[in-house]
Amino acid sequence: MDIYRIRGTKTLKGEIPISGAKNAALPIIVASLLAEGETTLENVPDLMDIHTIIKVIEYLGAETEFNTQKNTLTIRVKSIKNADMPYDLVKTMRASVYVMGPLLARCGEADVSLPGGCAIGERPVDIHLAGFEALGSEIRIEHGYIKARTPGLKGAAFNMRKVSVGATANLLMGAVLATGTTVLENCAMEPDIVDLGNFLVKMGATIQGLGTERITVEGVKKLSPVTYSIMPDRIEAGTYLLAGAITRGEITITRMVPQHISALTASLCDMGFVIDEGKDYVSIKPAKDLSGTTVRTLPYPGFPTDLQAPMMALMTTIPGISVIIETIFENRYTHVGELRRMGADITIEGNVAIIKGVKKLTSATVMMSDLRAGAALVLAALAAENGTEIRRIYHSDRGYEKLSEKLSGVGADIIREKGGKL
Repeated sequence: MDIYRIRGTKTLKGEIPISGAKNAALPIIVASLLAEGETTLENVPDLMDIHTIIKVIEYLGAETEFNTQKNTLTIRVKSIKNADMPYDLVKTMRASVYVMGPLLARCGEADVSLPGGCAIGERPVDIHLAGFEALGSEIRIEHGYIKARTPGLKGAAFNMRKVSVGATANLLMGAVLATGTTVLENCAMEPDIVDLGNFLVKMGATIQGLGTERITVEGVKKLSPVTYSIMPDRIEAGTYLLAGAITRGEITITRMVPQHISALTASLCDMGFVIDEGKDYVSIKPAKDLSGTTVRTLPYPGFPTDLQAPMMALMTTIPGISVIIETIFENRYTHVGELRRMGADITIEGNVAIIKGVKKLTSATVMMSDLRAGAALVLAALAAENGTEIRRIYHSDRGYEKLSEKLSGVGADIIREKGGKL
């Protein structure tokens, strides 16, 4: 397995362009199944999860061409050949459950293995299933499979018991071809959901309320293929901004939407960093006096749970006490043990992490446990003395396109090598 070798204490300086958003691209790629013909998606990031979801839609009958040099994905859909999704295809990525919406909308049936993914909590799919039942589906769970059947999806009102990005996306894809009006309440307001909705609208869907807690969908009979550009990745943007912060560097993140990471930049300002924003960039500079802060993860527009681990890495280097309250997922402190190996002072009390800043982090051999925890270890290594070896870096390949190249471009001493061990 590949490993990262990082020699820290280098002050980063320069610009980092942001790739397309993984969490927007995944449901949009699946949504292409809703229309027959050729759809072209631009700004698609070259990531492991993207290649996995491409295999998923190919299994269902799509033909694809992914130009990784131009980040363009062409999808041709003639018909849906399969309505089942076996475990081998969904075991590595929860987003595979997104196929339920298009399959029920177009075929009236879906057999989907219960999904896998990052080990950051149970993340049940019960909200997805309750929503599809409200839209007229009969659902059973047998032998690890979700078996859904419907004579035709029908519009209905459905209030999600808690905010769920995945359920909002899935039900949105099902509702666009349902008969009648669907009103979804307590919806996720993430930019990724808005991007999916904008894609569906361009295909011919009738949707109101994107970016709010209530989304109304007027079902249409048919959607058409389109050309669409994926929005920039706000989590990648936030991670690289934190890389600038932890190295006390001067970094400008380009080709992004500043509003999408406003919760992060507000927290960085609270710590004492100097933030400058433009139409499509955010830059960061350190200040002389830095201090700890408190962060509570919340659904958008709150502080994103996907930036909790990278933010914790920064907090380990900030004088004083910082606090993180994780409200979205249980078991999302898997990076804490590895950060402690690097000299971090972190105490966990339930869903609360108390971080006492240390004068310096030290090198160690550490191991990624999931995508965002892996990003935290990379950031910590950028600030640590001497050399750090990071193993199981395939986790970072799921969500960060050309991570080592982008960091090297602004002065990081990071090398990707073959030969890491489990």
